[in-house]
Parts: sequence; C-alpha cells; structure tokens
Amino acid sequence: MSITVRPIEESEWPAFVAVDYEAFSATYPVEIADRWREVLEIDRLLSAFDGDLMVGCAAALSFEMTVPGGPIPVAGVTSVGVLPSHRRRGVLTALMTRQLHGLHEEGREAVAALYASQAAIYGRFGYGRAADTLNFRIPTHGSVFTRSAPADPALRLRVAGPADALADLRRIYDAVRPGRPGMYARSDGYWRTEILPDTEHDRGGMGPLRCLIAEDATGARGYALFRAKAGWDEHGVPDGEVRLLELFASDPAAYALVWRGVLDRDLCTVVHAERRPVDDPITHLLAEPRQLHAGWFDDLWIRLVDVDRALASRAYAAPADLVLDVQDEFCPWNAGRRRLVTDKASCEPTGAPADLTLPVDVLGAAYLGGRSLRAAADAGLVREHRPGALRELSAAMAWDPAPWGCRVF
Repeated sequence: MSITVRPIEESEWPAFVAVDYEAFSATYPVEIADRWREVLEIDRLLSAFDGDLMVGCAAALSFEMTVPGGPIPVAGVTSVGVLPSHRRRGVLTALMTRQLHGLHEEGREAVAALYASQAAIYGRFGYGRAADTLNFRIPTHGSVFTRSAPADPALRLRVAGPADALADLRRIYDAVRPGRPGMYARSDGYWRTEILPDTEHDRGGMGPLRCLIAEDATGARGYALFRAKAGWDEHGVPDGEVRLLELFASDPAAYALVWRGVLDRDLCTVVHAERRPVDDPITHLLAEPRQLHAGWFDDLWIRLVDVDRALASRAYAAPADLVLDVQDEFCPWNAGRRRLVTDKASCEPTGAPADLTLPVDVLGAAYLGGRSLRAAADAGLVREHRPGALRELSAAMAWDPAPWGCRVF
C-alpha cells in the first residue's frame, strides 16, 4: 500500500465529509456539513489516499488564541480521522507528518492545538496535554452559595433569545478571552455555525437553546447559554435537568448572579455543566463544594510547531536564562539546544551546554502555564543538568489563571 497525502480540491469536499463521518462512526444531518464548510478553509484540508481512494482526513483552523501575555496565531487541528479499513497502516502518521511540516513551511503559526478524541493518540506526534477541564453534576438542592458570595443590587437577570443577544454575548466573551490562556477568538461564522445553532440534532434530546443575561443600567455584564428538559418522576415530582453550555461574566457579582439564574431554574433538580475551567470560581461559591460532583478530563493539547518562535511569543511569570536541549523526532528542526532568555523574549539555537533535556510534548504541555514541569521530571521525562534549572523554568512558565479552551473546535 502506498499512501499519498495532499490538500483536497473543492470537488472532493463530500468525500472528505464521508471519511470524517465514517472515522468517527457519526451520523449527522446534511446541514451540519454545510456549517462545517462555512468555517473550514479548503486549502487547509488534507486527505490521505490509497490510490484514488480517500482513506484519511485532517483539517487546520486559522485562529487567534490567548497564551500567557496575549494572543498569537494558532492552528486549530480538527477533523482528523482514518477509515476503519486503513487503521494501523501508517495513514495517521502520514497525515500528521504532512500537516506539521506544512505548518512549519508556511510559517503562519508556531503553535498547533487540538482536542483529542482519545488521549493516547497525539503524544507520539509531539502534542502535550496543556489544559484540563471539569464536568459538574450539581443537584439544585445542594447549590446554596456561601454567605460571602458577591452581589450587586444594580444587577438584574434578563431572559433573551440567544441570536438576538449575540452582540452582548460577543462583547462579554471578547472581554474575558484575553485574560485566560487557551481561549480563542470566534469569528462571525463560528458564532453562527458552532455556538448558536438550534436544530433537533444540536439539542440532542434537550430543549431549545436558552440565554440568561446579567445586566445593569450600563449594559450586559454576564451570560449563560444552556438547554433544559422538563421531567417528572413516577410520583409527579418535578425532575427536570439543565445542561449548561457556557457561562461568562466580566466581574464576580455578575458571575454569581448568572450561576444562580441557572441553578434556580424552576422544576429542575440537577445542572450538568460540562467543560468548565479547573479554577472555576463556582468551586469557591458553593457552600458545600462536594455537591459539584466533579469529574476531571483533558482539555487542550498543544504542539510547538516551531519551538524558538513559540517560546519567544509568550510572556513569563519570572526571569529565566537557560539552555534547553529539546528532543523532537517528529519535527527535526526543533531538536537540539537553544537558549531561552525570558526577559528578552528570546529563544535561539546555541552550542552551550544544556541546563535541561526535555521532549517537545512536555514543553507543549507547559506552554499555556497550567502544567508543572516538576511533575514531568518526577515522571522521568525531564533531565536536569544544572541544579535549580528545573525550578527556574517551571516558575517562569507558570501562569494564572489556568488554561482552558471552553468549546471543542
């Protein structure tokens, strides 16, 4: 079998969708593919071919993502799949090789990011688990806030149609996004095709998309997007549920009020909140935090496509001047020693002796500031050659708040 990988032509879009559907065992209505086409860039769609047969696919989205210190261009890797008939035959490796080499040659983005369908897949291609997320299942009867929960008497809640409130949603999201690593800019098309759609497929058995806005006389300060489903148990007792899709606010009082609006929904006994940040303030607001029933999952995976540019593109929490010996078999241009000087935002090749030796996936995992290098060293993944170098780099790369991407792209 000889596999070739190349960008697709516009006429091959239906075949690309078919491979993606088959790879993920998915069944979507026709309009879902039309929405994807509005967001995906045809020249950034790769397919693998066995002769004339398309057997694999991969895409990259062009967007701006917040990293420590501000936003940078990032390639959002998505729609990566291989036909079941061609698994374990090198197709995924061929796709990842072509994509990463292409990103390097184009030079548009020094960093790639993805959400992994399976956590074990992408580490071997140099991606590191850079962010985590929490899922909550909060029984409403256990959702009392602490006495110190912030409040502002000027605030009120307003029920709004999500599409009608888009200007307010965008303003709040865009105000919050620059402050948290991992959050990415949303284009008009992304809001329209990924955040606000409300077909039966999007509902997934729940009710229509709903919106709550916290506002005062000056305008909106927070919002929640959610779905609800009514229900009663066998005794006629209300037993509805809420699925919180996203919740943002520009200040603590608005944040607390929007959460209360979600938790106090009439006739609902449980709120499912998926993909929340690991430092979500709700963990401090609930009087009984055990009622969060939290589950921990991986969120964003980060790949440094060009180590020197990537490390020079972010800010650091502490000064550091050290030589890193980076191991990267998949992208050989990254391998070798480079000197990182954080005060100068400089990372360049050097012949000086290494202070630390570490693989590129560990650097990717630490890139957004939420992953301890000490833990990686304790796992045997980092070698320290100069005493204190590990602490120096770990302190420099740490960042607050914790990284989080919010929505899967």
